[in-house]
Amino acid sequence: MEKWLEKITELAINYAPDVLLAIITLVVGLWVISGITRLFQKFLDKREVDPTVQPVLKTLVSWGLKVLLFISVAGIFGVETTSFVAAIGALAFAVGMALQGSLGHFASGILLLVLKPYKTGDVVEIAGVTGVVHSIQVFNTLITTFDNQRVVIPNGVVTSGIIKNINTLEDRRIDMVFGISYEDDIDKAKEIIRQTISECEHILPEKPVQIFVSSLGDSSVNIAARPWSKAEHYWDIYWFCQENVKKNFDKSGISIPYPQMDVHLDK
Repeated sequence: MEKWLEKITELAINYAPDVLLAIITLVVGLWVISGITRLFQKFLDKREVDPTVQPVLKTLVSWGLKVLLFISVAGIFGVETTSFVAAIGALAFAVGMALQGSLGHFASGILLLVLKPYKTGDVVEIAGVTGVVHSIQVFNTLITTFDNQRVVIPNGVVTSGIIKNINTLEDRRIDMVFGISYEDDIDKAKEIIRQTISECEHILPEKPVQIFVSSLGDSSVNIAARPWSKAEHYWDIYWFCQENVKKNFDKSGISIPYPQMDVHLDK
C-alpha cells in the first residue's frame, strides 16, 4: 500500500504542473475563442452579411479555433500532435477534393456576401445575364430577368467573371444612335433629336446633352445622342426617344435609311 501511495504521489508531483497548465490553457482558450466569436459576430453585423449565412461562418470559425486549442492541450500532456495534424490535413484534403466545386462556390459566396459588389434589388449583368438580383445565397446568386425568368448562377462563375452593376451609381448616360440618309440636313436632324430629348420628363437638365455625327456608314450618316438620367429611368428615356425621334423625323421629311443595293443593267 505504501508503495502504491508513493507511486501515486510521484506521478502527481511529476504530472500535476502539466495537468494544471492544460486546464488553465483549456479554460483561457475557450474564453478567448468566445471573445473572438463575439468580435466576429460584430464584424458580420457591421458588414451586413446575410443573417442566414452568419451562423455557418460563426460555427466554422469557432470549431476551427477549438480544434487548434485541443491539439495544443494534447501537446501539453506530451501527446505527439504531428499525427493529429497529419490526419486532420489528410481529412481536409480528401473532403476538399470530393467537394472542390461546391467548396469553390461556397468560398465565392462568402466573398460576395462580405465584399458586396452587388446587393439584393440591384440591376446587374453577370455571365451574360441581365436582370435584378433576387437573392445572394451561399452557393448561388438568383437573378430575375426583365422577362420574368429566374436564373441561378453559381457563385464561382460570378467571381471568376466580370460583374457589371448597372444601378450602383445614381446617374447614368444613355447612348443612342440615329441614322439619316446622306441627302438629309444634318443640322435639322440634330435639332429634332435635341428637341425630342428635351420633351422627355426624366432627362437631367443640369447635365449637357451631347449630339454629334459619330460615323459615316455605308448607307447612312449616324448621329449619336448622349443624354443623362437617373438609373431607374434609363429604359423609359431610351424607348421614348426611339419612338418619338422616328415620328418627328417622319413629320420633317427626314428618312432613316436601311441597307439596299442599286443594280444597273447595261443593254
